[in-house]
Amino acid sequence: MEVVNAVTPGPEQIAAFFGSGEDGPFVMINLLKFKPHATYADGSEPELSGREAYARYGAAVQACLAAVGGRQVYAGAVTGLMIGEVGELWDMAALVEYPSLAAMMRMIQSPEYQAIEKHRHAGLAGQLNIRTKQMGR
Repeated sequence: MEVVNAVTPGPEQIAAFFGSGEDGPFVMINLLKFKPHATYADGSEPELSGREAYARYGAAVQACLAAVGGRQVYAGAVTGLMIGEVGELWDMAALVEYPSLAAMMRMIQSPEYQAIEKHRHAGLAGQLNIRTKQMGR
């Protein structure tokens, strides 16, 4: 199994994800890898770590989630691996619940979200986003 971290999905990934025909509530599993140092596009705040830059995004995104009926279920540091092997562990895992794909799309297109996304880009070296749906629904 090949694993490739990315920060931004390509157009094909976006079309496949939001055009899947699936609807209803889902939980996104976010596996996050931070940069050693934040890299803002304007070169500001090079003293921040990637984790610190992402923490700014993480704090601000709560209001964006709430505005569309979503919520963070869990966030924590990755501290070990029991089964399997990866070249390098992710730094953090977060579970985020959305009421629908349309709600997630509204959130990421909102001006409030667009304003905070710079912190996400500054802090992340890469991530995996895995959409899950509760069985039996």
